[in-house]
Amino acid sequence: MMAELQAWANLALRWLHVVAGIAWIGSSFYFMWLDSHLKAPKVSRGDGVAGELWSVHSGGFYHQTKFMVAPADMPEELHWFKWEAYTTWMSGFLLLALIFYVGADLNLIDRTRADLATWQAIALGLGSLVTGWLVYDGLCRSPVGRNLKLFSAVWFGLLTAAGYGLTRVFSDMGAFMHVGAIIGTVMAANVFMIIIPNQRKVVAQVLAGQAPDPKYGKQAKQRSVHNNYMTLPVLFIMISNHYPMIHAAPLNWLWLAGLGIVGWTIRHFFNLKNAGRFEPQVLAAGALAFVTVAVLNASARPKPPTTDVVPDFATVRTIVDRHCIACHAAHPTHRGVPVAPNGAAFDTDEGLAKHAERIYARAVATKSMPQGNETGMTDDERAQLGAWIKAGARVGG
Repeated sequence: MMAELQAWANLALRWLHVVAGIAWIGSSFYFMWLDSHLKAPKVSRGDGVAGELWSVHSGGFYHQTKFMVAPADMPEELHWFKWEAYTTWMSGFLLLALIFYVGADLNLIDRTRADLATWQAIALGLGSLVTGWLVYDGLCRSPVGRNLKLFSAVWFGLLTAAGYGLTRVFSDMGAFMHVGAIIGTVMAANVFMIIIPNQRKVVAQVLAGQAPDPKYGKQAKQRSVHNNYMTLPVLFIMISNHYPMIHAAPLNWLWLAGLGIVGWTIRHFFNLKNAGRFEPQVLAAGALAFVTVAVLNASARPKPPTTDVVPDFATVRTIVDRHCIACHAAHPTHRGVPVAPNGAAFDTDEGLAKHAERIYARAVATKSMPQGNETGMTDDERAQLGAWIKAGARVGG
């Protein structure tokens, strides 16, 4: 019953996380686009307007204006873009806790790397989020934060170091998701700790009849730009569990860093394009980086274990029953697994043959299953599975 409730909680939180994330990232992309398309008024209006834009959407015309700092009079109703960020982080954190903290023994701890107690793994995970924010915030407030290019290089290096360190102690997916959680925490904390408070200070100054201090807007803009560039890398991490050739490969921290560069480059191309600078070489550099990661990743992966002897089906059945069907069955027996992951059940001969190629990819080619190799599948067993699948995955007999 508890496993069933966890599955429904997972669905609800994941759905909420995706929807809130779409709203947050969409608003981030829109306001970056809006800022880059604003034009100075043709005639000086004397009301502090820095730029304006006319647009049309869904049959309606819109006239947006941006003030240099703030309007002279604050409107009665002012929309704050904050709950998109807060909801994304809260749902993401609850999802992280449900999958990797409640299910730490299955999804977070890899005892071949570090024999952690559950509380130690959770404390390390939470500590990485807090440390990530403190380091990032300190970097922003330092002289490094005033130089976007230098800041980007240093922050990228620190995230890469975090990825390397976490892959030494956590499961592959546990490490990847905590790198993503560090980035997501930084992005949400930017909104909660800097952007919204600074906007409130400006509003309070205007309402008090004071000239608003422009430093608050500059600080908020700095963090908004950082958030914009971090969106595509964190989105990749959200879907990385579908690609074991990345997260379960040797040097996985390096491939994560490389694809982070790809995401940053693509975002930079569109930011430049929105500002009226079409620079296809930037997009080409991103594409080249992607291909480079793919080629280096393929060359760095060890060849799957092989054998010249094709085992009989009874041997294959024994291997699968020993290592796979606790999770991949119509009625899983593994704690925390209420249904077969991705609907892949191997407890019947038909199901085993149907999913043979998927088994090869995960259990033989990348060795990413069983997760954390908790059942101790040997290379000889993987080689026998691979030989059977390559020979046609015939059942029976």
